This record gives sequence, structure tokens and C-alpha cells, in this order.
Amino acid sequence: MTANTFILLLLGKKLGLRDKVALQQYLDVEGIAGIGKLVKSIIAVTLIFELTGVFGLLLVFVPDYGFKQGLGFSIFHSISAFNNAGFSLFSDSLVGYVRAPILNLVITMLIIFGGLGYQVIMELYRWCQNSRSSSGFSLHFKIVTSTTIFLLVLGTIAFFQTEFNNPETLGQLNLEEKLMAAWFQSVTSRTAGFNTIDMGSMTITSLFITIALMTIGASPGSTGGGIKTTTSRILVSCTRAALKGEEEVICYKRQIPTTLILKAVGVVVGSMLVVILATTLFTLTAREQGFNFIDSFFEVVSAFGTTGLSTGITASAPLGAKLVLIGTMYVGRVGVLLLMAAFQGKSKQWRIVRYPEENLLIG
Repeated sequence: MTANTFILLLLGKKLGLRDKVALQQYLDVEGIAGIGKLVKSIIAVTLIFELTGVFGLLLVFVPDYGFKQGLGFSIFHSISAFNNAGFSLFSDSLVGYVRAPILNLVITMLIIFGGLGYQVIMELYRWCQNSRSSSGFSLHFKIVTSTTIFLLVLGTIAFFQTEFNNPETLGQLNLEEKLMAAWFQSVTSRTAGFNTIDMGSMTITSLFITIALMTIGASPGSTGGGIKTTTSRILVSCTRAALKGEEEVICYKRQIPTTLILKAVGVVVGSMLVVILATTLFTLTAREQGFNFIDSFFEVVSAFGTTGLSTGITASAPLGAKLVLIGTMYVGRVGVLLLMAAFQGKSKQWRIVRYPEENLLIG
């Protein structure tokens, strides 16, 4: 939608009210004023990060492949990383560069900023420009950044511990290289799809950790998938409020609106139903191949989170199983609530009849 709008602006055409409202809902911003300038700034931010990534990757690929081919590799992988696509021009993804510090740093930084979302990047830019205090950050910024940092650190520690002695993954690396590989895996598991270690050789514990990270995914308004960091954080806050017996959900001294809580619950429940259904269909269509359940479940969650990671069974899966993964990827990219709303139709925002409340047992 952003690219289509940018092309219309380049052609000198004006955006209609319906186009502005659609973009406002897609980008999750308040109001429709300045939508054209907003789209242009998104394109500019994207180009700045991708060009920066190209210059960084040139230091890695040019010495190995020469300037012409190294430039092509740098452009491709920079765009793929920032957009959380995870496609690589190497048959083993980036396993051959598990010991390359520059590549690991550049790729992970592109993935992280691509997964934060445009709003967070611009808010951080304005803060650096105006030297504002942290109290000026929005609730969205605080939740996205804190949750992202927590997941990155937690994932790094988890992969470092579970794969430390695995000779097929981290076992043959020194301590610094193990930390770097664990960090890369923690970053890429969110929705990026690159890998510097063999996914098929990871322990079952690590695969479950990866599944959890893929399920959460990136942040709203970003290039990543998953249920999003804000959704998971709202549900955690809801659980904490329920345990304390509180009637309001508070996060960073701000009350979370009921509509957002209902939306978060809807996203999680809808996502669970899609993953359960897709896993059932995948195992049914691929039962003759004898895939392990953990591998099948991993492929489905990776497809739903549009991550792109694989244990290596997708290529040998039958046509029916591949079609299931294709459909799951489509649902994960479009969004569960948006797709369900498209089939259900627009609901009325008001009701003449108000029904009485009644309690029931929960838990």
C-alpha cells in the first residue's frame, strides 16, 4: 500500500479520502492529515537504512567475490534483512558467515530496526534531534522497545545455553563466536528468516524457543509478522492485573483501553485457531513422509509468522502440505483480524438494546 501510494504521488495524482483512510488504518496513525508526506518519509527512511546496510556488507562480500558480485550480494541481503524477508543468495543461508562479526552486526541491526516499525524509528530520531527526556516517549515506543530488548536478551541467553555443547550448531565455536551466533539466532527468529547455524540440527528445546519467538514476531507498522510485541505485552499486563485483582490494565502508568485489550485477545485467539488448523492439515497431507510433529509445527508457525525459517522438510513436503503453508503465510501477512473482518463484514458500532451483565466462572 505504501509503494502504491508513493507511485501515485510520483505521477502527480491526489489521494482520495478512501485512500487516506485506508493508509491511516494500515499505518495505525491518528488522523489522515499529511498522509502523503508520511508515505514519502517512510520511503526515505527505508532507503537510508538499506543503503547503510549495503555499505556495511560491502566490507564482507567484496573481499570474497569482487566488487561487482559483492555489490549485488550486499544490495540483495541488505534489502532482505531490513524488510525481514530472510532470503539469501547462498544455499545454506548465512551459515558460512557465522564467524564474521561485521556481517552479523549489520544484518541484525537491519532486522531489528526493520522490525521496530516506522513510528518508533521516527520517534527515536526526533528524540535524538531535540535531546528530549525519556518521559516524552509515547506508550507505543516504550512498549515496543522494552519488549524487543527483553526478547532479544532472553533469546540470546536461551540459545546460548541450549546449544552450547551441540557440535552441529555452537559446539565447535569459541566463546565469543557462540555468543554472536546465539545473538544472531535470537534476532532472526523473530521474523527475519536468516540463520547462521543449521536449523535442522538444533535441539528440540531450541526449536520450541524459536517457535515462541516466531509467534510473538515483530512490532506493529513494521516489516515483520507474528502477533506483534504490543499484543503480547498487553496480554502479559492483563494477566498481571488479573493476578493482583485489579480491574484496570496499567502499563507505564497508562491505562490500556478496553478496545485494545479485546483486539489483542482476538489476535491471539484467531492466530491460535489458524495455527491449529494449519498444523492439522499439514500433518494430514504429509503423513506419508513421516515428519516429526515438532518439525511440522515449526514449519507452520514459521509460515504464519512469515519468518521463513525451516528445519529442512519444506522442500520434500507434498503439494498439499505446501499449499497449506502458502495459505498460512497469506493469512499471517494480511492479518487474522483483517481477514476475518473481510469475511464477516462491517459490524455496527452501536446497539439500541443493552443486555444485562452476569458473572461466570473463569479459570
